[in-house]
Formats: sequence, structure tokens, C-alpha cells
Amino acid sequence: MYLSIIVPAYNEEKRITKTLKEIDKYLSKQSYDYEILVVSDGSKDKTAEVVKGLEPEIKCLRLIDNKENHGKGYVVRQGMLEAKGDYRIFTDADNSTSIDQIEKIFSEFKKGQEVVIGSRDIKGAVIAVPQTWWRIMLGNVFNLIVQVISGLFGIWDTQCGFKGFTAKAVKNIFSKAVINRFAFDVEILAIAKKMGYKIKEIPVTWINDTESKVGFKSMIKMLIEVFEIRWNLIKRVYD
Repeated sequence: MYLSIIVPAYNEEKRITKTLKEIDKYLSKQSYDYEILVVSDGSKDKTAEVVKGLEPEIKCLRLIDNKENHGKGYVVRQGMLEAKGDYRIFTDADNSTSIDQIEKIFSEFKKGQEVVIGSRDIKGAVIAVPQTWWRIMLGNVFNLIVQVISGLFGIWDTQCGFKGFTAKAVKNIFSKAVINRFAFDVEILAIAKKMGYKIKEIPVTWINDTESKVGFKSMIKMLIEVFEIRWNLIKRVYD
């Protein structure tokens, strides 16, 4: 298996069909083998049923249906470690970053990079549907705080849900991760840096989800987890 696409999903019955069909439509035109792995995080709606119903149409589709909610970090980790591809990329169920942007990730893999992450905050990035000014300002300030606490200096967008890893990097990094919810992106990048991986940020085109429920309260919870990551680094939990 050459490529695995991991899609974490929680109550995505209304959006998951369009996303999966667009991913499959693009990848079916490529010359390599691939799989699309959806991991349902204890969805209360019909997300799992919708995905199962698409399996006859999308032959490479697999579903992991968790009956309990654990958090996005948990299901991303579960999917990445369960995947079979030499290269593994996780992307959001709302299709904020279109699948054709994997070509930017592949170009970096060909150069020898093993950890490549999408970024909305570096030169070349395009925000198709801009956020409100206060969310942009809040996000920039928060990112600086995260950089200082986690040691990820120079990583300007830890939270973009479009990240790629080689199979070897997945095994080394995700097997050590313990954060299940808000700060899981920060944790896997902190582990990658600690292990000596060079983290490559690439600019992506991103469509803002106007229905996003991520707000100030979520940022506070994430900040608490970032301090937990810092403490884990001090205690050498990730060694």
C-alpha cells in the first residue's frame, strides 16, 4: 500500500459523503495503491452507517467505528497506526483542505522529508473563506504562546488538520503520544522534534468552516494540555 488517507469523524453524516467522494475521485486517477480510512469517534448520528453505505462505491474505503467518544487525538492516532500505507496523511472530514494538495506533501517526501504539515500562516497559503479579525488575532497570540511552551519555535500553524508522515515516522511518533483531545497536534510535533525529525511546513489553500465550534473555551482546554505536554517532556515521558 502506497498511501493511506485517515479521516477522523465525529457526527459528520451530512458532510462525510462529499468529502470521501472527492478524495476517491482524485486518488482513483493516480497510479498508486491507496486506502481511505475513516475513524468514527463515537458518533451519535449516522456517520458510521453513511460510511458503510459508501463501501460498495469506494472500494478502498475502510471504517473503524468506535462506540465511545475519545477525542480527535485518539482517533487520529488510532487511524495512523492502523493504516497500511508507506505514506500516511490525515485530513479533516469537512474537506477544509482539498485532497489535491497532497502533491505538495509528496514533493517534500521525495526530498527525504518524513514529517510534512500544512500551514495557513506562511507565505503562499490561501484562506478561501477568511476568519473574523478577532479569531485571527486570538489565533496568532495563542500560537506564539504554544511555541514558547512546547518548544516548537518557528512552527506557525500547529493546528491545521492536514499532516503527512512516512510509515516509519508514524510508528516512532504516534506510538508515544498520549494526548487524546485538543493539543494532540502539538504533542506529535513536539515528539517529532524531540526525536530529531525536521518538520516541514507547506502552504495550503484552506476553506474556513463557518460552523466551527472551536472557541475560547476550547483554547483554554488546549492550553492546559500544552502545559501537560511540556511536563511530559520534562519527565521524559516520550523517551
